[in-house]
Amino acid sequence: MKFLDLAKVYIRSGGGGAGCVSFRREKFIEYGGPDGGDGGRGGDVWAEAVEGLNTLIDFRYQQHFFAKSGQHGMGSQMTGKSGDDIVLRVPVGTEILDEDEETVIADVTEVGQRVLLAKGGNGGWGNLHFKTSTNRSPRNANPGQEGVERAIWLRLKLIADAGLLGLPNAGKSTFLAAVSNARPKIADYPFTTLHPNLGVVGVDGREFVMADIPGLIEGASEGRGLGDQFLGHVERSNVLLHLVDGTSDTVAEDARTILTELAAYSPVLMEKPRVTVLNKIDALDDETLAERRAALEAELGHPVMLMSGVAKTGVVEVLRALWTRIEPSRAPATGASEGTWQP
Repeated sequence: MKFLDLAKVYIRSGGGGAGCVSFRREKFIEYGGPDGGDGGRGGDVWAEAVEGLNTLIDFRYQQHFFAKSGQHGMGSQMTGKSGDDIVLRVPVGTEILDEDEETVIADVTEVGQRVLLAKGGNGGWGNLHFKTSTNRSPRNANPGQEGVERAIWLRLKLIADAGLLGLPNAGKSTFLAAVSNARPKIADYPFTTLHPNLGVVGVDGREFVMADIPGLIEGASEGRGLGDQFLGHVERSNVLLHLVDGTSDTVAEDARTILTELAAYSPVLMEKPRVTVLNKIDALDDETLAERRAALEAELGHPVMLMSGVAKTGVVEVLRALWTRIEPSRAPATGASEGTWQP
């Protein structure tokens, strides 16, 4: 299935049915009076988060979602049938944006969460509602209220506990394949990963979800390479795993490039907890490894872990470091004790 994380759709709620102008006509009833029914209500447009979806590819083939309009009122005080609602089934983690692509209408982060996107129009009143002591035979009724028509954007942000960052060929996909059942594409050329991948990682009997996104290069915030369009998929992560290719002669500059692009994309993302790892240490001798680790720590100002995704050296220690930062978010919320009154 092709991955798609941004889609534009057009929605319209149903219009309300018009009220009816009608008078009771029966044999032997001389003064029947008005009996026009009300119009039916138009259908609503909803968005609902469902299980089993991890892409917006369905919205590539259907972009228009129009709810049914309400039926017009009828004689004998019969109200028209209400229009059927229409529901957009979206993956968990979808942001719903206005047409300007900036205003957030809603953010669905839980299965079953429903958001009203466009409310259906009310049905018009029939002439029965306009009967008064001075107007016994009203010949007017209300038209139905029109529906709401708008264009919206759906933007998917994968929900993962940890996110992988690094330059192309830093070993992100290799690491994800080594610690989970995910099978991302792995090759010895840049930009092997073209769309985000998710994997469930286990360590010490605990599990968490990790997201791998395509590599960043210098100028990604300006659209170079694949740009920073996939950074949104690690915005919800509790911790970021920054992998630096140990075989590079410029490890300090490589790490600084990633941090610069993070800062250009979002200060919030820049402030997230990070675990920095010097990868591919199996290809380095002890002297070179110590030199490059020292250079990286001097550049970043904090300790750097060592790992080899291929040889699986230091992998468990890295996973434990990630779990240490994820665990607080898994702790159940401590509410008021049972039986204690709270305002």
